Amino acid sequence: MTDTYLDMVNSGLGKQLASKLGLPRPVTLRRFKAGADFPDGSVLVLGKGRAGDAAAKDLLAWNLDVRRTAQDVDRVGAVVIDYTEAESPAQLGGPALELASALRKLRPGGRVITLSRPALGIGTGAASGAAGSEALSPAVSAARQGAVGILRSVAQEMRGGVTANGVLIADGVAVDAPSVTGAIRFFLSGRSAYVDGQFLTVGDDRGDAGLDWDHPVAGKVAVVTGAARGIGEQVTRTLAASGATVIPVDVPMAGDALTKLANELRVPALQLDVTDPQAGQKILDLVTARYGRLDLVVHNAGITRDKMLANMDQAKWDSVIAVNIESQLRINETLLASEDLGAAPRIVCLASTSGVAGNRGQTNYAASKAGVIGLVAATAPLIAAKGGTINAVAPGFIESDMTAKIPAARRQISRRLNSLQQGGLPVDVAQAITFLLSDAAGGINGQTLRVCGQSLVGA
Repeated sequence: MTDTYLDMVNSGLGKQLASKLGLPRPVTLRRFKAGADFPDGSVLVLGKGRAGDAAAKDLLAWNLDVRRTAQDVDRVGAVVIDYTEAESPAQLGGPALELASALRKLRPGGRVITLSRPALGIGTGAASGAAGSEALSPAVSAARQGAVGILRSVAQEMRGGVTANGVLIADGVAVDAPSVTGAIRFFLSGRSAYVDGQFLTVGDDRGDAGLDWDHPVAGKVAVVTGAARGIGEQVTRTLAASGATVIPVDVPMAGDALTKLANELRVPALQLDVTDPQAGQKILDLVTARYGRLDLVVHNAGITRDKMLANMDQAKWDSVIAVNIESQLRINETLLASEDLGAAPRIVCLASTSGVAGNRGQTNYAASKAGVIGLVAATAPLIAAKGGTINAVAPGFIESDMTAKIPAARRQISRRLNSLQQGGLPVDVAQAITFLLSDAAGGINGQTLRVCGQSLVGA
């Protein structure tokens, strides 16, 4: 589905008209391109801590022009701010005002990234292996949460497709841990085009910062449910392009589209209703018979049966819960009990901003997607015991067949209600999933990452 307004305000006459009338002027986002996936311009690393030093070392290894001051820099592609050693709110202003001096030099499609530690009891998720932070003083916890407020506010001020996101490094985790490097690389890249105002917590030192970033899941065997169309189809294609062997799964009524996709990728397809009590075992049987193991799973299958709660019936409620959450619980239980998983199994579940903030007429859907977030947090230590991870991606307004059915006026409003002032694309969701499935994200576990352009609905 095309956003004709976005196209119009990026044309000559439309651009002038939007400027005169003070209309929103979203820009085409900088998305992933293999071999050329860094912002245009120098990278400023601000702050005096060890995390900034480690980040600068990584950036130099990626052949980027790294500067530690905004002076004498004309083109800034990204800014990385180290707040990891902040011990009082009084220490927040210096780096923030250094950032302010660089903002006018920030190039379209640029990035702002903060590195900080989680405040007491906030933002740690269920990441296994993270050291406790019980000894934090109120001043330290206030400074850490203050850095979160800075980042989220900065994200709302950016224009030109610039995004701002943060990496929370759990106490006890080294600032140069591979997954810290991986999170920085993800937020710098076009893979995070529609991720804005969000945080990823790195909970332990695992990960692989040395993988092929153009093919981050190379050699992995993956399964994607709900793969015949929409986001599921794009996830399947993106994982395949990123090096994985991907088995698409969908219901029999989607058999033609599923078979076409599988033939194109030269892989077997599995026609399966995920609510089948034996769904997990059927997936394992097919994958292990062909490839010997299963490394990656994407729980994308989902349905909507929208009604105002006053008009909701038992059938609509139960069907959404059965597909969107109960099937994932059952399949995960089978997978975690199996000996056929790879050495570092990874699962990504599709949640939704409806599960974060709720949505009018979607009580059943919001319950199921909020349930996914809870499932992920509780499953994290279970899969960590097998050397793996589980995370969720929560899309916001994504241009798809589903959102195309929304009335035109409401659709336009929904597109503009985020910091990037546009809807995301299925590929934006797929790229975030690809990162979370990669070994670069091995220290990220139990998290829910919103892919919503910093939607103004919810946290």
